[in-house]
This record gives sequence, structure tokens and C-alpha cells, in this order.
Amino acid sequence: MREIQIGGLVSFTTIDYPGKLAAVLFLVGCPLRCAYCSNPHLLNVGDGQYDQDKVFDWLQSRVGKLEAVVFSGGEALMQGPALIEYMRRVRELGFAIGLHTNGFYPDTLARAADVVDWIGLDYKATRTQYPRLVGQNVAHDHMMRSLDVWLSTGKDLEVRITCDPRFVSKMDLLEIANGLHDRGVRNFAVQKYVPHFEDSEHFTTQQQRDQFFTDENLRHAIDALFDSVIWRE
Repeated sequence: MREIQIGGLVSFTTIDYPGKLAAVLFLVGCPLRCAYCSNPHLLNVGDGQYDQDKVFDWLQSRVGKLEAVVFSGGEALMQGPALIEYMRRVRELGFAIGLHTNGFYPDTLARAADVVDWIGLDYKATRTQYPRLVGQNVAHDHMMRSLDVWLSTGKDLEVRITCDPRFVSKMDLLEIANGLHDRGVRNFAVQKYVPHFEDSEHFTTQQQRDQFFTDENLRHAIDALFDSVIWRE
């Protein structure tokens, strides 16, 4: 069996797979370099810190205690067929399979669709702001292809955006929400930007970070577009 590289593990969470008790595996490697990345230690491709067979044995011991396993990163889909094979093994234990993805690999997502039950898709910014935020000119187009791939499956989906005020305005957020509504997305999550590093060049104020959450008109407009909106502060 091909090896996957696991760089981190959360043994129990109630928030990473909506409605299910889950564990999270963080895989190494990511094609993006997001300005607000919360897992910079996982960006570079390399050996993981966790042996995949030992992790699998541990997951077997969690059968009946957990309901789902979420694959996150980094960007888990960067590990391609090895990831899909491992997901399939984990799913055969009876777990639902979740995936957090930035959508950079739509073809791999399509190949994984039969073993993944739910995804959380990161929508970073408007198309014009994407390159400045993630360091890739094609990332927005890839993400939109991934969105369409997943919508075509009819499986559960949450699209989420982190509102870093350096890259997203309130008008941007409303534009993105309307576009997702028009595409048929039903579940949306708006996440507050929490700075992990700030200096004079990267500084944001509390008011700038809060503006998306304190604007009641904006919140009502977005809430009206979806079956479910989560405002993660």
C-alpha cells in the first residue's frame, strides 16, 4: 500500500464534521501559501510524524466511539491515490469520511467522490483577490471546478470563507454568497479572521475583523440565501 504522510491528529472534535463526533488527520503538503495559514508547519511536502498503520490501528479502537474521520491539511488531496486508498480502508471500518479542501485538485476530488461523504470547501476571496492571498493564479478556477464537481454528486457540502479584511470586504462577501446561492449551495460558513502573526505590514484592527459580524443588514442578507449559515467567531 502507498504511504500517506500524516503530520497531525486530533483525537476528538465536534466541530470539524457537522453533526458527527470525529477525529481529524492532518496531511502534509499544500500547493497554496495563504497569507493567514494556520498550519504553516504542514505546507511543505515531506515525511509525516505519524505512522499510517499505527493511526489505522488506533482508528480501529475508536469504532463505536467516533462516527467520522476528517482528512485535512495542508491539502489532503495533494497525496492523490494513496489518500483515496487510505480513506477507503477507513470507511470500511464504518466511519463517515469528511474532507477539508481548498479545491485545488478537482480531478482528484472527482476520483475520491465515492469514498467521501462530506466536504468543507474553502472559498478564499473574489477571483481578483485570490492570487494575492494564496500565491497562485489558477487557484480560484480550480476551486470553482471542485465546487461544481461536488455539487454534481449531491453529497453534503459546506462552503466556508475566512474574512481576512486585507483580502475580503463586506461587498466581496455578499458577492461571493450570492454567487454560491445561484450555484445551488445550501450551507455556508463565515469565519472570523484570527491573526497568527502580525507586524506593522500585516496589522488588522479588532474592528476590521469584527465588521462582517456586527453588520446586521449583511448578516440578514446572507442568512436569507442559504438553508444554513454558521457565523464562526
